[in-house]
Amino acid sequence: MKAEIQELLAALEAEGYVAEPATATAVFLSREMRKPLLVEGDAGVGKTELAKVLARLLGTELIRLQCYEGLDVQTALYEWDYPRQLLRLRLSEGRGEDPREIEARIFSREYLLERPLLRAITHPDRSPVLLVDEVDRADDGFEAFLLELLSDFQVTIPELGTIRAEHPPYVVLTSNRTRELGDALRRRCLYLYMEHPSLEKEVRIIRTRWPEAEERLAREVGRFLRGLRARPLVKSPGVAETLDWTQALVTLRQGSLEPDVVRQTLGCLLKDRHDLEALTPSDVASLVALAREESP
Repeated sequence: MKAEIQELLAALEAEGYVAEPATATAVFLSREMRKPLLVEGDAGVGKTELAKVLARLLGTELIRLQCYEGLDVQTALYEWDYPRQLLRLRLSEGRGEDPREIEARIFSREYLLERPLLRAITHPDRSPVLLVDEVDRADDGFEAFLLELLSDFQVTIPELGTIRAEHPPYVVLTSNRTRELGDALRRRCLYLYMEHPSLEKEVRIIRTRWPEAEERLAREVGRFLRGLRARPLVKSPGVAETLDWTQALVTLRQGSLEPDVVRQTLGCLLKDRHDLEALTPSDVASLVALAREESP
């Protein structure tokens, strides 16, 4: 078992995803036990990227359902192609066709528009990875439906009957904890909580994704981010912002942090006006000085 976890860790890192043993273990168990994996944590810690990397490792399709307030079952599951159905009805007018045959034809799979959940169930070749992103943004009713779907991997469409998955998907659900998820959904899943990376891990992530960044710059960026996240921000920068900022600094040919350049590129890190206004030039200078003093 330990060797398999180490292999998975190496495979994740080869895909540019630096993970910890706990993360690799959760992914391995979810894959082997065929249980959904619920990943919680702050925005930008790598929850969504984990599902993307898993799909690449498995050599299968990633099917993503982005949740939002007001998301209904119909939108997430299927819809009928009403314009084509209406066109087919008009073409049938005056031809003396049996109305029952027309109805059966326009409510067949040919006129069914599969949305992410149904696509994950009807995948023809192999099990896809179904990413239910930010499930905490959906309401309790949708969560209840999702629980039922994940239990049996089947849905009933009144006009077509029950559709069962021949290749049940691997499921990853992510949550930013904007609301508390129900106990029933939690019990159905394996659970993983992801925090902002430690300094050493963030430096590894930077060096893995942007090897062009010098070691000194990567470490200064990591230390700067550690100090920045300690401040009372509206939106704390995640790993995605770290990588964007590093790319910007590499593009500007920076081998070390400079206060002027940092101020000019803060838009890569801070995505809220109040955070940008609250961080004064003296604050930036202090964070840069701390990051540079502690660099090797």
